[in-house]
Amino acid sequence: MSNPVKISAVIITFNEEKNIERCLKSLAGVADEIVVVDSFSTDKTQEICEAHDVRFIPHKFDGHIEQKNWAREQATHNVVLSLDADEALDETLAASIQKLKLNWQHDAYKMNRLTNYCGKWIKHTGWYPDTKVRLWNNDKGHWTGENPHDEFKLFDEKATVGFLKGDLLHYSYHHPSDHDKQIEYFTNIAAKAYVEKGKKPFFMQHYLSAFLKFIKCYFIKLGFLDGKEGWIISKKSSYAAYLKYKKINTLLKGDRKS
Repeated sequence: MSNPVKISAVIITFNEEKNIERCLKSLAGVADEIVVVDSFSTDKTQEICEAHDVRFIPHKFDGHIEQKNWAREQATHNVVLSLDADEALDETLAASIQKLKLNWQHDAYKMNRLTNYCGKWIKHTGWYPDTKVRLWNNDKGHWTGENPHDEFKLFDEKATVGFLKGDLLHYSYHHPSDHDKQIEYFTNIAAKAYVEKGKKPFFMQHYLSAFLKFIKCYFIKLGFLDGKEGWIISKKSSYAAYLKYKKINTLLKGDRKS
């Protein structure tokens, strides 16, 4: 591309008044347009967004993947930068994207995501580098995966993906109870999606999955180096694996009875 690339930043929201302003401020000088697709928030999300000159579009939420695909289709520019409301560009990543606008070379770009857990940046436990494709030519791919775990996938296997220096800062949980709420929410969605695909877990999978998840997070992924937060994350990740399959079994039992 000979001319400077113009970027549409796209964000989906629902009651994100605690996070959205930080996200929007990090996009200053990077995004030529900011599109926020909101699932009818009842807090100050809309008010904050409108104070930052964004295109604010209310839209019914039908799933994370569905919402993100609909949102990217609202972008005016062909190059899309996708962020979650609880994410923000660090200074290095912002500078990398600004530089890239003058020398776009690939179909998409990936970046590392660094998560803040209750005030501490997590460098292990399987949470870092957590590399994500978040910047792309909008006609080159789409969101896919299994709700609530979305993934951007390029249509062409020969498509090229560059890497950007810097971190996408992820302010995930302010308190361990926030983690508990998300586990409850995400396992509901994941269990439903699993059953709808006609899958069936093997015997005692809920126990084995929980055990293996803890071993992976705390030992293989060096969670112990993250101190007490690594221990907490490993335990809660293990419980989430257990809970997902327990909910799947409950759903399958309900189907057999009906």
